[in-house]
Amino acid sequence: MNKLILIIFSILNISISAIEKDSLYTPMYETQNLLKSQEFFCDACGCAAGNGSSGFESLLNPQFIGIKYFAQHYKAKENLFTNDLTQDQFFNTIQIWGKIPITEKLSVYGSLPFQFHEKKTLQGDIRINGIGDASLMGIYQILNSKNTFHQLNGGLGVKIPIGKFDEKGATGVNPSFQLGTGSWDYQLALNYKFQKNLFALLINTDYTIKTENKKHYQFGNQWNYAMTGFQRIWRNENSIISGKLGLQGEVYDWNKQFGEVMPRTAGSALYGKIGFEASYKKWSIGTEIMLPAYTNLASGDIEAKSRFGLFVNFGI
Repeated sequence: MNKLILIIFSILNISISAIEKDSLYTPMYETQNLLKSQEFFCDACGCAAGNGSSGFESLLNPQFIGIKYFAQHYKAKENLFTNDLTQDQFFNTIQIWGKIPITEKLSVYGSLPFQFHEKKTLQGDIRINGIGDASLMGIYQILNSKNTFHQLNGGLGVKIPIGKFDEKGATGVNPSFQLGTGSWDYQLALNYKFQKNLFALLINTDYTIKTENKKHYQFGNQWNYAMTGFQRIWRNENSIISGKLGLQGEVYDWNKQFGEVMPRTAGSALYGKIGFEASYKKWSIGTEIMLPAYTNLASGDIEAKSRFGLFVNFGI
């Protein structure tokens, strides 16, 4: 796993040293000084496993509406009395999302997911599906250098508890096998972008404060961080293709029930990710694969296996 991290950093260092005269972006977006960043909110329910940040950064359509698919695979213990990770758990999300400019420096991001999750138990497959929690965030441009090399943005957001929370589901090995948290959660986010010639580097961090729901269950607060390098591969008058490579980490605090800490619910994970994004006029498509370099979820009761994402956006 350490080799994966070293390889990713080596490729990023090579990309940063690349010097060309062309812009990374298509001409139709070169004059825009608005945020070109990662969407900050998680795609599943916001729990210790299954809530992963999508990691999608959109450089080609900074203001957009679109549809995104995000899949996650975990291995978990069948129950609290076994040691082997034999249970496959799949978290799937189809999400309507968008980012709309309000002023030159202020934009609003929103998303509404539909979840369909599955876990394969010894007693048979268990499936749940339905609408998840909606997200809304205001994003403000704090700094934009005159040469456009540096840009800093901040965000304040809220997650609205639309998805169903099942109290019985919170008693298993993975309490995040839910459609929603049942709680109002709040988020602070920062995004830094460096851009020069054919290369761009995004550094994102966000912190989510999670509150107690009506069933007196509270998922642990969550810290996400990511670094992603973009390299333009090809372009013509109307189209552009870029590759991306990076790291993404997630740290989860303890869950609580009736104010008492729930054991074996905290954890952390670090992923390597690779993908691409392509655009044609106002349309863009992107995909990425994420594999764990390190995983310690629920005190080892859950292991992250893989993530996959795909989106189609329309620039506005």
